[in-house]
Amino acid sequence: MPPDLLGAVVRERDVLLNELAQGLRPMSEGIGWFDGLDSEEQSEVLRFLRHHCIQARAVAEDASESIRRSGLRPTHTPAVLIARGRMDMQLGKISGLKPVDERRKAFRLLISVLAVADGRRRERFCSGGCGHWWHDLSAAD
Repeated sequence: MPPDLLGAVVRERDVLLNELAQGLRPMSEGIGWFDGLDSEEQSEVLRFLRHHCIQARAVAEDASESIRRSGLRPTHTPAVLIARGRMDMQLGKISGLKPVDERRKAFRLLISVLAVADGRRRERFCSGGCGHWWHDLSAAD
């Protein structure tokens, strides 16, 4: 894939994932998009989400709210994982889940973790304005 086309695809993915995290798109649309990806692309998206959750400074205290927002039961594998241990390590385990049904749950949970962590970052550090392009998505419509 040519670099400019790859950049456009990545940018489109970034916008979609951030719109999902901000509630600007329904999760059903995100799940449909995610399910349409092949296994390797799904893995890449989960790794990408993990990275952004860490950049947004997700913390252990985000686990219960993220589980609630995702709609997962606390007994689902990704929910069990996020509730245990260091957040960065648990996010890595969640993003590495292989079964298809677990990947879908991981996607929902990681979007919710990003929503919680980035929402906190937006309130604390960006409420007066910032240079994060993804914090201005609603204005782009």
